[in-house]
Amino acid sequence: MPYTPEESMRVARFLYYTLGDKLWGDYGFYDAFNPTAGWWGKSYLAIDQGPIIIMIENYRTGLCWNLFMSAPEVDGALSKLGFSH
Repeated sequence: MPYTPEESMRVARFLYYTLGDKLWGDYGFYDAFNPTAGWWGKSYLAIDQGPIIIMIENYRTGLCWNLFMSAPEVDGALSKLGFSH
């Protein structure tokens, strides 16, 4: 999402609307799949779920980025490194 938001949304829509009966469960997308081998996992890897939600929210509203960038430590670090925003 942070680097290819339009492409990522196209893939997410394809996975959900086209393959959703195989890839989607009670808690969202399953962890893994291999359509070439006809294999569809039915488990979730919790560590993958958190970043997915954060990246989607950041794409929708910019909330995470804005909160991060509002921290004075971040502004100071960027200034010391010669970056501006």
